[in-house]
Amino acid sequence: MEQTTLVENEIVQLMPDTCRNPMFGGCLMVVTEPKSWGAQGYVQALGSDGKIGGQAYYRATWVEMERTRGVATAIIHEAADDE
Repeated sequence: MEQTTLVENEIVQLMPDTCRNPMFGGCLMVVTEPKSWGAQGYVQALGSDGKIGGQAYYRATWVEMERTRGVATAIIHEAADDE
């Protein structure tokens, strides 16, 4: 993607052919912090035992991601250790 304006909670896709970490290639990332070099955000992980999963944070440069047409409506926050 060319440099553009991203907003918090916007959804981008990490592109398999340009993503530096192949484990994130193809994943949808929720932008938490737009940056001049790209964005920081998270990929929601699967949960277990009936509990919601955690977040895997990633810092993507412009070349690693493409804009989608969506904004996340359910924003997940990490649970406290005592929950």
